[in-house]
Amino acid sequence: MKHSILLITLVVLIGTNSYSQNSKSEYAKNWHIQNQDSTGVYGISLDKAYSFINSKKIKSKQVLVAVIDSGIDTLHEDLQSILWTNPKEIPNNGIDDDKNGFIDDIHGWNFLGGKDGRNVKKDSYEAARVYNKLKFKYNNLTADESSLNETEKTEFSLFKKTQKKLVGDINPEEIAFIKKLMPVFLKGDSVISKDLGKKEYNCSDLEKYTTTNADAKKTKLFLLQLCKGNGTDDITNIQITDEFDGQLRKAESADHAPEEYRKQIVQDDESNINDRNYGNNDLMASNPFHGTHCAGIIAAIRNNQMGMNGIADNVRIMMLRAVPDGDEHDKDIALAIRYAVDNGAQVISMSFGKEFSPEKEWVDEAVQYAEKKGVLLVHAAGNDGKNIDSTDNFPSPIYKNSTTKATNWITVGASGDISNGGIAASFSNYGKKEVDIFAPGVQIYSTLPGGNKYGNASGTSMACPVVAGTAALILSYYPNLSAQQIKFAIENSAKQITQNVTLPGTDELIPFNELSKSGGLLNAYSAIQLASTLKGDRNSKKENLPKPIIKKSKKQ
Repeated sequence: MKHSILLITLVVLIGTNSYSQNSKSEYAKNWHIQNQDSTGVYGISLDKAYSFINSKKIKSKQVLVAVIDSGIDTLHEDLQSILWTNPKEIPNNGIDDDKNGFIDDIHGWNFLGGKDGRNVKKDSYEAARVYNKLKFKYNNLTADESSLNETEKTEFSLFKKTQKKLVGDINPEEIAFIKKLMPVFLKGDSVISKDLGKKEYNCSDLEKYTTTNADAKKTKLFLLQLCKGNGTDDITNIQITDEFDGQLRKAESADHAPEEYRKQIVQDDESNINDRNYGNNDLMASNPFHGTHCAGIIAAIRNNQMGMNGIADNVRIMMLRAVPDGDEHDKDIALAIRYAVDNGAQVISMSFGKEFSPEKEWVDEAVQYAEKKGVLLVHAAGNDGKNIDSTDNFPSPIYKNSTTKATNWITVGASGDISNGGIAASFSNYGKKEVDIFAPGVQIYSTLPGGNKYGNASGTSMACPVVAGTAALILSYYPNLSAQQIKFAIENSAKQITQNVTLPGTDELIPFNELSKSGGLLNAYSAIQLASTLKGDRNSKKENLPKPIIKKSKKQ
């Protein structure tokens, strides 16, 4: 599931604030890159980082960043020229020129596509998939659990967790509210879409819109209130209907096996990690809002007098579409990581997550593969206002059935500004052990799909590419640094916050340094300063890693 509070509407509907970021005033565009010492805004001091680089008079080396997400607008004015182009593939000739098993993979790959050109848009939730797979085996289990073998005990434990999630945690009030609201919303939506001549519209489009239709008035008012509550004008009617649909599907899955959306289109053997030559090259499939926004944060063309500036100035973006409206599948994530590594990515940005990972060993091995190849993985911590030291959040850097942790992994929480709701974003997950650093993730201005658009979005989804972009910036000027050294520089240069902040999801005040391992905020200037003092060891010999379970393709 994409980590973005814009896609979580229920909290606004029922009056809670775990995900919404209310603010008394608008954030300034590009606040996240500003310097706190000179502006008072808790940005990452990007201009000072560039001043430091310029003072060193060093040239940059291009860095390839893979973004595993929902897709990307490949025609956007601020992104088109920074897209990675596969040098071994001839565009649109219908031939697998580089014989890697992927036909016409020019700018990346879509693991949610069919060979017939269709694409997965929505999908089920992992809890529903696991629960319905195991319930016939364990739902009526009355025998002593000691009679189960180790594999069965693991399965049974997983079944009980998913059962609690689907049966115990479903709020009938919320579902009843959605069922009551949705028909009215859709009626009004139909009228507004026709009047505006747009299938998809946002709150900005509604500001001057007037109507005498009662349903349209209700839909307009609801959407405007939702935007106000989240501090953005960019929430769209499509995002709301998708979220309504997702919540209803989640509730229904407690009694009915979820529809196999992915299987119907992709048609691979999902139980076989070695069946991997599937998908298509359509990176703009369905709604690439999330991936387009994240990519722009990292690398939108700098100083071109358009829209906004990305963080890194010499980067190419590889898009790997593996995240639907619903929960991603472990197989797609594992193979997307491997694709990125095999095709030269040095940093991978991952703004997604879920509570269950039935094939975690596949993802673990892909992470180990990236570790062996020196690739840095940056992951969003999630938007549940939870402590992920004690609650599950996947993918995770801790390997299954082990205490061993990936050394090439950074987990990112979301920060805001003291003048607009607080330094710790109210929705952000946190963890003294499992979250490495916080970075700006509230009302981040970036690229949007559909006609060279720009707008704000919030979530740890946005904080993640802020860190990934900073990592790419450091690596482009200090290319001999290893993934572990980049991680060290980013975390050990974090700006320490001495004041107390509101613990996300609560009203409790705690020291900010209790929310993450580094105890601070990302500072690009301090990070690149520290990086400049390190002696590069990118080419040093890595320790032996476990034998891979994925077989080498004969086509490679």
